[in-house]
Amino acid sequence: MFRVGFGYDSHRFAKDRKLFLGGVEIESDFGLQGHSDADVLLHALMDALLGAVGSGDIGSHFPDDDPQYKNISSLKLLTEVKKEVENRNFVINNCDLVVVAEKPKLKPYRSQIIASTADGLNLQEQDINFKATTNEKMGFTGRGEGMAAYAVVSVVEKEFWQFFKKVNRKGVLDDVSKEYNDK
Repeated sequence: MFRVGFGYDSHRFAKDRKLFLGGVEIESDFGLQGHSDADVLLHALMDALLGAVGSGDIGSHFPDDDPQYKNISSLKLLTEVKKEVENRNFVINNCDLVVVAEKPKLKPYRSQIIASTADGLNLQEQDINFKATTNEKMGFTGRGEGMAAYAVVSVVEKEFWQFFKKVNRKGVLDDVSKEYNDK
């Protein structure tokens, strides 16, 4: 079985914080306000993963009033979310990620963000896509008040994934599908 999850997060800018996106420190005069490191991109990704496997959201797993999560790296939280996905017998197939912000420019960090996110999920870089866009000066991101991020993920049931991996490069799926459906 394939499932899809969608995640969204937003944070206000804060002058006294470092800016992290996808676990990468971004050179900037400001960071994002939040209880953890406020990595808006990883927060959206974690919500998407938890949603895909029917396990709530990051707020229910990592409450913002719990002192153990104060300033914690979102990469550490991502590791826990990945375990939750695996405990529910799913494998992460791919992730498509978007950050919406007027500044700073994120293109120079694209490959680092992809590599860091892939590493955090133990995926290949080709399984992670990252895009950055502006809101054309509209809304809170357009006014430079903060950042938003969106994430879409697909996960596959582990049992099906084992059959799916048997498909060869020629696209021979009929025998695999029959074997799976006969179970």
